[in-house]
Amino acid sequence: MPSSNIPSTISLIGMPGAGKSTVGVILAKLTGQRFRDTDLDIQVREQATLQEIVERAGYLKLRQIEEQVLLSLPLEQSIISTGGSVVYSAGAVERLRAAGPLVYLEVDLTTLEERVAAAPLRGIASDPGQNFAQIYAERTPLYSRHADFTVNAAQGTADAVAAAILAQVTDT
Repeated sequence: MPSSNIPSTISLIGMPGAGKSTVGVILAKLTGQRFRDTDLDIQVREQATLQEIVERAGYLKLRQIEEQVLLSLPLEQSIISTGGSVVYSAGAVERLRAAGPLVYLEVDLTTLEERVAAAPLRGIASDPGQNFAQIYAERTPLYSRHADFTVNAAQGTADAVAAAILAQVTDT
């Protein structure tokens, strides 16, 4: 049941495999807000998967497209599932923060590697010379720095993670 103290916009940040899309859909249902998955918005805009964009134009181009999408997307009354590389764009982070809290879905490296191995070729916007552990080491401090709230998304169900987020962002 939506509460009056639910932020107009809640943005989910974190590594690929953290559960941003899965938890975001549930959170949108709990809050009565729209769900936006920026990875899907990018794919629709570019008429290509994230992996195809990386292969065709490189990871920096994917980050640039992600930033453009986030700077133009309507954010109001939405749960936003961001791409894992959103934290590289100061403009996108500032716009998201102005709209509402950023929630970091924190997951340990081992769990993320297991989740990502089950869904390879995700189109991760990173230097091709980096392995997943290096990407994790590079991004984790950025997620922590930009997050208004951090939720452990490694344990429990997606429903439990969504409930934990809602409890944190509505606790006044």
